Amino acid sequence: MVDDTAFIFDTLVVVGPGLIGSSVLRRARAGHRLARRLIAVDSSPAVCQRVMELGIADEATTDAAAAAAQADCVMLCVPVGVMGDVAAQVLPFMRPGAVLTDVGSTKVSVIEAISPVLRADVPYVPSHPMAGTEFSGPDAGLVDLFENRWCLLTPLDNTPASAIEAVRELWQRCGARLREMTPAHHDRVCAIVSHLPHLLAFTICGTADDLAGETRSEVLDFAASGFRDFTRIAASDPVMWRDIFLANREALLEMLGRFMEDAQAMARAIRWGDADYIVDRIERGREIRKSLIEKQQA
Repeated sequence: MVDDTAFIFDTLVVVGPGLIGSSVLRRARAGHRLARRLIAVDSSPAVCQRVMELGIADEATTDAAAAAAQADCVMLCVPVGVMGDVAAQVLPFMRPGAVLTDVGSTKVSVIEAISPVLRADVPYVPSHPMAGTEFSGPDAGLVDLFENRWCLLTPLDNTPASAIEAVRELWQRCGARLREMTPAHHDRVCAIVSHLPHLLAFTICGTADDLAGETRSEVLDFAASGFRDFTRIAASDPVMWRDIFLANREALLEMLGRFMEDAQAMARAIRWGDADYIVDRIERGREIRKSLIEKQQA
């Protein structure tokens, strides 16, 4: 058990201080004792400057290797498509016993990308905090972003228990609820609860944008709450979601196929006036919403 009166790590390095990374830094700054010293790493000097202006790190640098050499924990908060490349930049310089973790929204692809450069003396604990907004960058972070949200851990078979416990404690101090599962199961779960809804939102907004002339104008002028909800999701970072869709393509395509079958069944019910089927589907949706509210996830 980690002493909750002590810092979990002496030096925490956050590579990619965007929405998730800067929220972790803010949480650490707010007295939750994640680490005594905080270093932010970003390839953009402007982002590093902004991090320092916000006061959410003790140091911000573009030199990932130099930062990693000082770390007791390196947290990768970069798009899943570049996780392997960034891991290759930091791992050779990490001290033996320092912990590597990530916050990627896909786990099979990220683990496969990082595994070739892993070191036996640097434990790796993959994680995925299930929290976010449509905003990005260091200004988007929120000190309570992870409060009562799930963080999924997919530790490798040979990961030391002490490293897993340290990462668990970090997310618990961020306010998150923890669950462990296999990487493949994680990707299937996220395909239906996160990745497919984003795909649908992007597609629906694209359909609306393709409408011509007056009809398109009216769609935008008279957008109801349902459409506005889709546009909020669709405002998310395009590079991040491109990488997620491609990295989790098998699970996402499976869930999309199942959704399309269900959508066709609903279309048949509407065409043939099958009121009972329509009501059943609506009631099931209402029950899911009720369950989310009861679980404080809505």
